[in-house]
Amino acid sequence: MNHGGQDFKLEELFEEIEKCKKRGVFVALSIDGTKKSGKTVCEIPVSNKLFEKEIYVNIGRSMLKRFQMGGKTLESEVVADRLLLTYNL
Repeated sequence: MNHGGQDFKLEELFEEIEKCKKRGVFVALSIDGTKKSGKTVCEIPVSNKLFEKEIYVNIGRSMLKRFQMGGKTLESEVVADRLLLTYNL
C-alpha cells in the first residue's frame, strides 16, 4: 500500500505497536471504522491479542462523500473511526 508517497505496510505498524506494548507503552490507534452510514465495518486485519479495547467514535458525515456529492444532503453518510487501545480504560 502506498500512503502519502511512501511505502506503507499495516503489518509493520502492528509489529511496532507490539514492541511498544511489550515495553509498557500505552498505544492508541485511530483507523478506519465504518462506512456507508455505519452499515459496513471496514475490514482491517487486527490482532485480538494486540489491542485490549476497541471503541467506535462517530466522526459525523464522510468528508470524502462531501467532496464527491458536491452540495447534496449527506444525512445517510455518517461514519465512524475505530479507536484501538493496547490497554483498558
